[in-house]
Amino acid sequence: MGILKRNVPSKSATRSAITIIAEGNKFCGDMSIVGKMHIDGIFEGNIASLDSISIGKAGHVRGLIKARAVDVCGLLEGEVICDELHIDSGGQVRATVESKQMSIHPQGCFLGERRMKELSSLSDEASKIETGADAIDSLPDKIVLDPKSE
Repeated sequence: MGILKRNVPSKSATRSAITIIAEGNKFCGDMSIVGKMHIDGIFEGNIASLDSISIGKAGHVRGLIKARAVDVCGLLEGEVICDELHIDSGGQVRATVESKQMSIHPQGCFLGERRMKELSSLSDEASKIETGADAIDSLPDKIVLDPKSE
């Protein structure tokens, strides 16, 4: 018999999750997250975040990224919609970018097209992301596994 119980309330104004895709790992698909994300592995697909996304030196992202801020030290290919994009030393962005602010380190590389965006449009997009807090709150306090039901 196993018992699972959550000790911490799911809603906390000061707590923010960090999602990490470590070097050597590959993720393919779509992801919607509330907190920050750091990618040192390979990500192929779409990412929507209410916070920031950073791509490490070993990171490679191919797809669409929607986030408040994006920081690139690795390789980003595809499309980016954000308020702030920063391409760090060694970072490469080969994408169509829609951002309010964009900065490129002298050793960074940008190849693509950039359009200015209004701040309010990202807020409208971000508000469409489901946070999952309702799903977590609907979970029971205890789950009992019965070995007889197998």
